[in-house]
Amino acid sequence: MKPTHIEHIGIAVKDLQASIKFYENVFGLKCYAIEEVKDQKVKTAFFKVGQTKIELLESTEPDGPIGKFIEKKGEGIHHIAFAVDDVSKALREMESKGVQLIDKQPRKGAEDLDIAFLHPKSTGGVLIELCE
Repeated sequence: MKPTHIEHIGIAVKDLQASIKFYENVFGLKCYAIEEVKDQKVKTAFFKVGQTKIELLESTEPDGPIGKFIEKKGEGIHHIAFAVDDVSKALREMESKGVQLIDKQPRKGAEDLDIAFLHPKSTGGVLIELCE
């Protein structure tokens, strides 16, 4: 598996609207999409910077993954997402190389992408998302 590019960087935030205003007012970026991903208990907002996206993540439930992350570590970078041609194939390859998987099979994420996560315990402490 060789990533084609960094698809996005996920940033956990407490207040999505305030964070959108920050990125628009300070950096002059334009939020082009806001979406709720109910099964992940998150609301997202996207910005494009060159070929890479910034994904802001606000928890919709305190017990959701982003809510737990913010409670434990505070706001900040949550994950880095790599674009790959085939998430299923990439997962098989990662597992064969001893990488611990969070997702054994791809699932639907924001922007209707097929996604899967690799566990930070086997990636040097970085939560990595694979996107197709």
